[in-house]
Amino acid sequence: MTPRIPTEEILINLTSREVRAAVVENAVVQEVLIERTSRLGLTGNIYQGRVVRVLPGMQAAFVELGLARTGFLHASDVLPPSGTPPAVAGEKPNIRDVLREGDSVLVQVVKDQLGTKGARLTMFITLPSRYLVLLPKETTLGVSGRIESDLERDRLKHLMTGLMGPDAPFGFIVRTAAEGVGEEPLRVDVDFLRRLWEVVAARAERAPVPSLVHQDLPLAIRVLRDLVDAATQSVRIDDERACGQLREFAGSVMPHLAGRIEFYAGPRPIFDLYGIEDEIQKALVPKVELKSGGYLVIDQTEALTSIDVNTGGYVGHRNLEDTIFRTNLEAAVAIARQLRLRNLGGIIVIDFIDMLEEAHRRQVLAALTTALQCDHARPQIAEGSALGLVQLTRKRTRESLEHLLCEPCPTCHGRGHVKTPQTVCYEIFREILRQHGQFSFKGLVILAHQEVIELLLDEESSRMAELEEVTSKPIRLQTESLYAQDQFDVVLV
Repeated sequence: MTPRIPTEEILINLTSREVRAAVVENAVVQEVLIERTSRLGLTGNIYQGRVVRVLPGMQAAFVELGLARTGFLHASDVLPPSGTPPAVAGEKPNIRDVLREGDSVLVQVVKDQLGTKGARLTMFITLPSRYLVLLPKETTLGVSGRIESDLERDRLKHLMTGLMGPDAPFGFIVRTAAEGVGEEPLRVDVDFLRRLWEVVAARAERAPVPSLVHQDLPLAIRVLRDLVDAATQSVRIDDERACGQLREFAGSVMPHLAGRIEFYAGPRPIFDLYGIEDEIQKALVPKVELKSGGYLVIDQTEALTSIDVNTGGYVGHRNLEDTIFRTNLEAAVAIARQLRLRNLGGIIVIDFIDMLEEAHRRQVLAALTTALQCDHARPQIAEGSALGLVQLTRKRTRESLEHLLCEPCPTCHGRGHVKTPQTVCYEIFREILRQHGQFSFKGLVILAHQEVIELLLDEESSRMAELEEVTSKPIRLQTESLYAQDQFDVVLV
């Protein structure tokens, strides 16, 4: 009997130092989330902070949170003081009018520390639950844009208006998971979020400055809260105690999902079930092979991520335009998956292979748009550039998979390339002549990588003989196993 392939499954691997979660759709891993105890994410945390610097030129302030780096607070994320008249439409607040150095502010992290940048902060606090997001500093009511039915949006607004009351002190956003949900689950969430805010507000009044006031839920429970929906067939976790905690959380917040949480006790590691470990390793290299023989090259830089599409070994069966069109169609679906799997955010530029027919360009863009609809980060496609590049933005709240699991190469220091042995040989020749012109010595010892030494002894041996004649000194070669290919020393003896 052929095993049933779930439309969506979430696997959670838990150890004492690390929690990993994988979203699997149709037996293919689409998303991986990782949280380490030594490097917990900050997004969603609420801090009582102190303004240490106000920069009018940037319309921003830096806030001390008690972390390694200060947080960044833009004027648009600053809550106006109570009693301040509402701003005129289109008028931007001046940072000097609302903040002073030394002010104590209650802020929330909306974007984690990335690279050398501190956390991005806001004073507009939000507290999420299963179906709702509480806005304790606002009184607005909104509904997720992913709920497309006007009738459903009106129904949810009507229910929430009744639950909030006529003079609601708080605002709410109805999340996508609330689609089709009745009044009672919404009421439970409203009461829970109000009680949670009372606790947070009371703790903020007593907390020293700077300090952590409220920390978001651990990854396993956040996955349950944010990612599990009607399409999820099961949530499997390989830790029995954590499985019980997830069931307890689900029982109080989403009882209809508690039965889908399973303890995995199989002989194989849970991340081996769908080749997830292999997919993580593939997501750390720039080249992505396509089934047709084409491939993508993904280059993540500080400013943006570029994705180049190539036909590779795919030759097609009809003509060049058809080959290019089919490669681009396959690439569009693969790119949408790679954005989620690698958690690539910010500005993303895609260089599809040039197509002559306008209809083909429209179909490729439509395929990309459709594939991106499953992405929880809601990427936004911009108009195509004059050079035919597709530009999109994807919300970046945590570090990419590469930045989380890797560090710059100690050999090339993140450049992605090293000098060739021949280039190093020529540098050695120049250094020998430099030393000969400046110092007196009895001989020279060249310390270098094995590849460089072999080249000096073989193809460049005649040049070495010339240098010995020029310097009238013996030159000895010595292999250093710990040296990188582009590292060498010329030692005077």
